[in-house]
Amino acid sequence: MSNHENTYKDLKKKIVKKKSVMSVIGLGYIGLPLALSFAKKGFKVFGIDKDPKNTLLVVAMSGGVDSSTVAGIMKNEGYKVIGITLKLYDDTKITSKSRQCCAGQDIMDAKRVADKLGIEHRILYYQNRFKVGVIDNFIDSYLKGETPIPCVQCNQTVKFKDLFQEAKNLNADALVTGHYVKSITNNNVTEMYRGIDLNRDQSYFLFNTTKEQLNYLRFPLGNYNKSETRDIARNLELNVADKPDSQDICFVPDGNYASVIEKLRPNSFSKGNIKNIDGKVIGVHEGIINYTIGQRKGIKIADKDPLYVIKIDAERNEIIVGPKENLVKRKIKLKNINIITNDKKDFEKELLVKIRSTGKLLKAKINLNNSEANVDLLEDEYGISPGQGCVFYFKNNNGYKVLGGGWIKN
Repeated sequence: MSNHENTYKDLKKKIVKKKSVMSVIGLGYIGLPLALSFAKKGFKVFGIDKDPKNTLLVVAMSGGVDSSTVAGIMKNEGYKVIGITLKLYDDTKITSKSRQCCAGQDIMDAKRVADKLGIEHRILYYQNRFKVGVIDNFIDSYLKGETPIPCVQCNQTVKFKDLFQEAKNLNADALVTGHYVKSITNNNVTEMYRGIDLNRDQSYFLFNTTKEQLNYLRFPLGNYNKSETRDIARNLELNVADKPDSQDICFVPDGNYASVIEKLRPNSFSKGNIKNIDGKVIGVHEGIINYTIGQRKGIKIADKDPLYVIKIDAERNEIIVGPKENLVKRKIKLKNINIITNDKKDFEKELLVKIRSTGKLLKAKINLNNSEANVDLLEDEYGISPGQGCVFYFKNNNGYKVLGGGWIKN
């Protein structure tokens, strides 16, 4: 009997009903027929050609339901699991609330989940690294008139650099996270795709992942939606099954980033002029960090037509406002390009880009030039802000493949 036939028979025995823990890692609730068709084709479960009991996985556990469920699935599948939680900032210095990830109560929740699952749990204290790599960068970006994305910086630094190295030091076979992205591994090469739950898809935040990191990472939740993840957590009797999601940047309470900057850089607020698109001074602002491109509320200037922030001039400490039509852009310049696709021909096809985490996919043409790129949008887009990411996608039979991306210059 062939190995493929053995795999098929074993898999058929293991697959369980929907709303129970799915036994095919990375496939989610795809149903029995499709799961078995993968088995017949010799589908390698999880992309690691080793017996689970001889496979060591490091799971990044934030204390939330997603990463906790991933740890439970891995343990349930017979893998050797070490859960690692990062303490990234001192929440008593930034906020009295401890519901954010990577601090306070969430660390305790991760510990309880690990105890429940019977897996080893470690805490790494990365406060200094996080401050330099993420918080300081976040503040500096705002002071330049940009709109930063600290979650990308966090993935780029402490999570997929420092934690990545820690997992390597433990001789783990893979680093596993609870991100909602799909990854497909063939011949030890991994490609990233949008998660099937488009409301939860986190591929935008992972565009700066290196090829080396991507080949080592695994994302089991890419084929699940959030409700299914919670069902699995309940099935595993995890205490975080109904824990609310954090909606804010972890170190920014209630989305009030200005208050965090005021605490950490109290001299960052200086008054300056608000001008219209003709260069006329029409008001005074209390600091450019209070504004983002496309902002309408909070400008506090009376006008017969609504005014939007069109430009932030950090050098002159000025805010330029105007009507909405002045926000339209079709050309974007990018810097610090990161390419993760292994097929250069992908860029010869019809491409899509995403220019903000909550934005839609836009048809575009991309002209790469070493570490920079020019993007021509094939439809109008409003409020494109420097400091945000522009992520490249290409649709194929497996879904929306992530090709890479870059940072918006202007």
